[in-house]
Amino acid sequence: MTAQAGLRYVYAVCRPFQAALQAQLTGVAGAPPGLLRHHGLVAVVSTVPEGDFAEEPLRGHLEDLDWLAATARAHQGVIDALTTVTTPLPLRLATVFRDDSGVRVMMEAREADFRHTLDRLEGRVEWGVKLYADPPEQEAPPAGKPTSGRDYLRQRRTRTHEYEEKWRAAEEFARALHERLSRRAEDSRLHPPQNAALSGAPGQNLLNAAYLVARADSEEFVELVDRTKDEATGMRVELTGPWAAYSFSEPTESSESAESSEPAEPAEPAQSRESP
Repeated sequence: MTAQAGLRYVYAVCRPFQAALQAQLTGVAGAPPGLLRHHGLVAVVSTVPEGDFAEEPLRGHLEDLDWLAATARAHQGVIDALTTVTTPLPLRLATVFRDDSGVRVMMEAREADFRHTLDRLEGRVEWGVKLYADPPEQEAPPAGKPTSGRDYLRQRRTRTHEYEEKWRAAEEFARALHERLSRRAEDSRLHPPQNAALSGAPGQNLLNAAYLVARADSEEFVELVDRTKDEATGMRVELTGPWAAYSFSEPTESSESAESSEPAEPAEPAQSRESP
């Protein structure tokens, strides 16, 4: 890629590929992505303004949820486009270098790790599965009017026991579902349950997992998830994907400043699928 003014934003590292990316594809800050080749690897990059992506302004922007969401959508759009033509190794959101030479230094320093991870992910995609349960009514109306204080306490204990039993059954279903799906996947990751107040999804999130599945086996995996939906009484199973294998990529090293050949401090990848 020819040197241009601005900083280098890196989306992913992959092996060389022949298929062309979408002609109208744009990335972060509206710039089209380009390919920077080095030692048989390819970094997918674009140019971003230093006024937004140098260390200090970037730190401020990462506190701006609207800016962060727009940047994450543009980042994810490039990753999604890459996933249709190759197996990308996504880097963390806002991985930025001073120039092309800085990107090359990073690729050379991490070449062995990149090659190992790309070999592991080749021909594989990530599927996300979430399980939600509606909370049982702990204060359901009693079956009959209590005849005494002792009878009232007995009814309360019965309702509490039923409440706890329903939650235990839901949690056991979540564990069994994860075990079943893990047997059909090459690898899996359990992520912390999502906070309903933040995600806006109804119900209690009991399972938030990612599964690494060969493309050739994906149809069978999807069918397995679909079959479990009939078993989940009072629960909701959500399947998302296929995605680039974010959850199974090696962590991207952060750095102190975009002024050097190292990347600016990146944020965790925020994706349109709701990051595991």
